[in-house]
Amino acid sequence: MSTTTSHTPPESEGLEPGERTDRLTQNGSATEIPVHLLYRDDTEPLDPVKVPLKPAVVARRPDTGEQPDAEPPAPERRRPRPEIDPELVERPARVLPGAAGALAGVCGITGCLATSWWAGQLPPAAVEVLRLPASLGAGLGPAQWAAYTGASVLGIFGFGGLTRGRTGRAWVLGLFGRYRGTVRRTGLLWVNPLLPRHRVDVRLRHWRSEPMSAADPDGVPLKVAVLVVWRMRDTARATLGVEDHEAYLRECVEAALARVPVEPAGGTDGGVTAAGDELTRLVAQETEPVGLEVFAVQPLRVEYVPEVAAAMHRRWIARLDAGQRAGMLDSVVDSVEDTVTRLTGRGLVELDDYERKVLVRDLTVAFCAGRGEPA
Repeated sequence: MSTTTSHTPPESEGLEPGERTDRLTQNGSATEIPVHLLYRDDTEPLDPVKVPLKPAVVARRPDTGEQPDAEPPAPERRRPRPEIDPELVERPARVLPGAAGALAGVCGITGCLATSWWAGQLPPAAVEVLRLPASLGAGLGPAQWAAYTGASVLGIFGFGGLTRGRTGRAWVLGLFGRYRGTVRRTGLLWVNPLLPRHRVDVRLRHWRSEPMSAADPDGVPLKVAVLVVWRMRDTARATLGVEDHEAYLRECVEAALARVPVEPAGGTDGGVTAAGDELTRLVAQETEPVGLEVFAVQPLRVEYVPEVAAAMHRRWIARLDAGQRAGMLDSVVDSVEDTVTRLTGRGLVELDDYERKVLVRDLTVAFCAGRGEPA
């Protein structure tokens, strides 16, 4: 047998404990390796790796009552809203008090009379009534025609621009197809007569629709008549943003009825009240971009279509009868239980199981007969 002995290089003799040697021995041969490569103290820190975190789905553990973590709800997808010209926003139009227009009109008439007197065209009777001096009789020359034109234009513009603003009404003004402003002021006003005017009603309105198609929570078709309370908030968008704001409101109501189930009165999910709140929210959201403000959309009459009206009526009667019977039965059971408990608790009677069953049966029959219902 051969014995293997380890060879210790003489360079390693006499080293203190914990002191490193600069050479490694392998097969009797020494190789120098830089120490800073084996023990690096100046290692640069590594950049942290960013790992996207996702919500984990944990399944139910067997034989434990633990429920899995609920997944986060998916974000609601919002439908793109209709885009309206950003410049098409209601703004007040430039108007003058009515007194300014009346004064301009009076000045125009006075100028025409003065020009007629200057040209000698004023009748003598009018001169005497107005107590004017004798006319110069200059005739109708270019100067007189120019004065006539200026005075006439002033009078026409002064009296032609006078208008009366009423409470609850407004004027939408435009020029060459461009929106120029809205007049909401009341009283006597002067508005540029060259601007076309479109009168709109900004009062609170009630619109009652004819029966529209809808469905209940079970998908059974209905005919629903709704009452919409609304008004025109932005006259510029309501008048110029859509072709017909009333037709647009009607279409929005029909679209909302197609999305919201309407439950007849007496239902378990809130009936027409809950449906009305949801309809109001949807219609107000759809009509806001066109300047209409909706306050309430309430179903007035909810009826099943004739094809299913009879069947749904029978179902409703059966459901109502079942509810009444269930309530009556609960009342009878409570009465029988209370009677038997009081009799046995006070020691008035001693009953075994058979006698207790017979007493309960007799009392149940008696109470049901007393309420007018068959046992």
